[in-house]
Amino acid sequence: MVNTLSDMPMRYDGCMALTELVTPLKRQTLSSDVYAQLRELLITGQMFPGEQISLRTTASALGVSVMPVREAVHRLVAEQALELTPSRALRVPLMTVSAFREITTIRTHLEGLAASQAAQRLREDELQQIVVWRDRFASEMAQAEPDGARLIAFNKGLHFAIYGAAGMPMLVQMIEALWLRIGPILNHDLRSGSRRVREQVAVGHHAHLVDALQRRDGAAAHAALRGDIESAAQYIISAGVLIAADGMAG
Repeated sequence: MVNTLSDMPMRYDGCMALTELVTPLKRQTLSSDVYAQLRELLITGQMFPGEQISLRTTASALGVSVMPVREAVHRLVAEQALELTPSRALRVPLMTVSAFREITTIRTHLEGLAASQAAQRLREDELQQIVVWRDRFASEMAQAEPDGARLIAFNKGLHFAIYGAAGMPMLVQMIEALWLRIGPILNHDLRSGSRRVREQVAVGHHAHLVDALQRRDGAAAHAALRGDIESAAQYIISAGVLIAADGMAG
């Protein structure tokens, strides 16, 4: 996992460089370990649309040869989490408005289903962990200057604690695949200090969601989860950080 986030050097845009986000690996069996680290960075929004990736630089940061990095990258390209440009540069894909809308629609159905199922079957210890994640997120959001990386980590922890409680591992895999593609743009509002952060909009959605889970109300949990996803999506679309037309993505 990534080390503490607050003391790491930043890129010119104020975000941490890939070389500072990854953790050097100690074994040489390594493509799956490289894949796991890069995958987590994508899901948690610590890599950004259009960001280019150097195999050699990544291998050096991880302390491995280029081969396991190349193997991991090929997997991520196959999953459309990374792409090769016409000039053969490797980068995090840009995302169009239409693609973002489509993924958002799919997420509301899949993640809403997971929340609904979790409400009906989650154990008390699972509920307690969900409450811990909710409280961590709310506490960080209440800070004068919330740490975007911590917000993203707590938000992911909350969501996937709920999805895991649904007892549907194939559904969770499908949700993870969507987060892998959308992660680099999904948390734009949490990183940007947006109005949604200042007004703690997500805290309200999370409160409704956890309340529904505590009442074992599957329909209310589905509705609260959908509201959380759609509220963030509307902000991201309005912020102008997506590509307006599919033909411009290249």
